[in-house]
Amino acid sequence: MTSFRFIHAADLHLGSPFQGLALKDAAIAELFIEASRKAFSTLVDQAIERSVDFFIVAGDAYDGDWKDNKIGLFFNREVARLERAGIPVFLLKGNHDAESVITKTITLPKNVSEFPVNKPGSFKLEHLKVALHGQGFAERSANENLALAYPKPETGWFNIGVLHTSLTGREPHAPYAPCSIEDLRSRGYDYWALGHVHDFEVVHDDPLVVFPGNLQGRSIREQGSKGAVLVTVEDGRITHERVITDGARFGQLKVEVEPDDAPPAILQRLETALDDVTDTMEERPLALRITLEGRNRFRSEIMSRRGDFRDEVQAACHRAHADIWLEKLELRLEPVTEAGSAATAALGIEGLIPADGFPQEVLAEAQARISEIVSRLPGGIGAADLPLGDDVDALLAEARDLLYARAARG
Repeated sequence: MTSFRFIHAADLHLGSPFQGLALKDAAIAELFIEASRKAFSTLVDQAIERSVDFFIVAGDAYDGDWKDNKIGLFFNREVARLERAGIPVFLLKGNHDAESVITKTITLPKNVSEFPVNKPGSFKLEHLKVALHGQGFAERSANENLALAYPKPETGWFNIGVLHTSLTGREPHAPYAPCSIEDLRSRGYDYWALGHVHDFEVVHDDPLVVFPGNLQGRSIREQGSKGAVLVTVEDGRITHERVITDGARFGQLKVEVEPDDAPPAILQRLETALDDVTDTMEERPLALRITLEGRNRFRSEIMSRRGDFRDEVQAACHRAHADIWLEKLELRLEPVTEAGSAATAALGIEGLIPADGFPQEVLAEAQARISEIVSRLPGGIGAADLPLGDDVDALLAEARDLLYARAARG
């Protein structure tokens, strides 16, 4: 068997909207918006530099239908670089770029071979004795087990299965093209190049079954290093290594405060905790969600000047590292005494506002008001999962706490 190596990538999600909208600095927000494109360019650079023999994209090259041709032109430009380097590309459609989803097209270079969507298909690299088998998605939702229909392996060749799947389930990813490891093993292939799950995972060793993860984190749900996989085959022996491509990262930090910690002491605790965070950045900008939790007697003061305190937290982040940016501040502080105070009791606030949990009619009314606000937001901001930064329960709780704090101040 010949020796060769290839790149296995998936879930490029080119054109994906940036979801870290709590970032206040326009320049750093733009950096994150462009990160997915730069990650793919970085991967193409690595493929050319390492002289790989071929390149696999196991679904979701695009995030959805294009508003214009910019995304298609960008992808064309990058795979054309691979063509000039003599590197063939094997492309499979996933749920985000299914046949029924992407309505616009750009003619791609001749080095790009696309797996069929109505049945499994195979491509052969005769000089390497490599056969690739796969089936893309015709519709956004693929609920049947596609793997069982994949063809028999080519005898004496290195066989690769390419599949966009959740296997038996990978929360929070939708259960598309469900199948088991035994289903994959039954095909007799040497390597399974999977897509759909955004975390790197070696699912099985014999045969090697791998999720490479996505190339760039896009929200707080996608933390840590991101990239693709470089697979090397030498005399039938398979090895793999990650190729890290992300240009910016998301992270999360929880800090426990003490009851008597005044705001300066809380900030000092935060800066101490940030010392460990800087090691995970690897010279990349970091969008960090910070949660402060615990009982604290200065809670009312902090809640009443939440905006100013948020800016102090951002300043603490910058004192720790110039490229730590506050993605969101969660204040889960509880009063040292019960929520009630003489001021709130005198105003009768506690009888009007529940201490925990809101009636369904209140939630519905609040959601209606939020929808009105979101519809007026500019530039696609309202398309985010949580355009106002939190769900309706959290926003109501924040409003309640702010009212308590201001009442307590008289």
